[in-house]
Amino acid sequence: MPAKPGPVIRGTLVPGHLKAKSVSGYVDSACGIGLLVQWAYCRIDRPLTSVYRAMQRVQSPLDNNFSMSRLAMGLWRLVDWDYAPQQLVALTESLLELGVTTFDLADIYGDYRCEALYGEALRLEPALRGEMEIVSKCGIKLCGSDNDFRLNHYDSSAAHVTASVDSSLAKLGTDYLDLLLLHRPDPLMDADSLAAALQGLLEAGKVRAVGVSNFLPHQFELLQSRLQAPLVVNQIEVSPLHSQPMFDGQLDFCQRQNVVPMAWSPFAGGELFTGTGEAARRVQACLEELGAELGLEPQQVALAWLMRHPSTMVPVLGSGKIDRLKSAVAAASVDLPLETWFQLLRAARGRDVD
Repeated sequence: MPAKPGPVIRGTLVPGHLKAKSVSGYVDSACGIGLLVQWAYCRIDRPLTSVYRAMQRVQSPLDNNFSMSRLAMGLWRLVDWDYAPQQLVALTESLLELGVTTFDLADIYGDYRCEALYGEALRLEPALRGEMEIVSKCGIKLCGSDNDFRLNHYDSSAAHVTASVDSSLAKLGTDYLDLLLLHRPDPLMDADSLAAALQGLLEAGKVRAVGVSNFLPHQFELLQSRLQAPLVVNQIEVSPLHSQPMFDGQLDFCQRQNVVPMAWSPFAGGELFTGTGEAARRVQACLEELGAELGLEPQQVALAWLMRHPSTMVPVLGSGKIDRLKSAVAAASVDLPLETWFQLLRAARGRDVD
């Protein structure tokens, strides 16, 4: 039998408080080049001059009810931003307006505080919850200010995963997660027990889809072999400075199994722009050169490079600055030329292809 097609990129599902407006042709984008726009939308309470391109969406072939925006917003630095709840509401509304609807969290982020901080914001505007996908993770126990763990460790037991989900729901002020990810592979993972717990959370409606993070193919296959529901996502580290998943089978596996890969640290923790290592300096020079040629910012080139990969990976952004986020959204419409893509790969690896 022929294999199912991979993740599908499609037009956005416009949120309820936004009004769709069909447009056609080329417009000047934030990155300074002409981009074909098929759909745009604006808030109905704003002038029609405030028009944004509709963000593409990635539809899972494994679950017709699960999709995410082409870029995800990572909230792991929420504590560092020191935003008041109303500021987080404004940031969320701006992202939704741009078409970024997927928000990425974990129970441990910000010394276990990020989920509660974001929940405070969502309680101010409850209607926002229905316009987004909330992703959270569990399975790591970090020593923190509110626990007495002796050391950092993993816990993928059914009891811990279930309790973590209940805690996340309470902190966020919601009755479901759109996607739950197991944060790291646990060498003591009991696949049968964990699968039963995940299935129970799905059947109870506490989570609507499940996946993993940082799992290698054999670890993914073990859990999936015990689980009735599909694992729809694997969130892994990918960037021009960490391109190994393109060569070690991780992204090949995602394509073969129709799993959507989410890319954490797409800018290598800032090394793409401020790193002092030899590889980082080569990449920085290449990004500047390619950006000048294409009329793009360096971060747009880096994001377009990731999104050019046929696995349809979803980069997870980490900036709390709306101008940088708008710039990132513009990169979703950039299709890098083939030789340009390999030029950045050569800079990252320090050698030509074999």
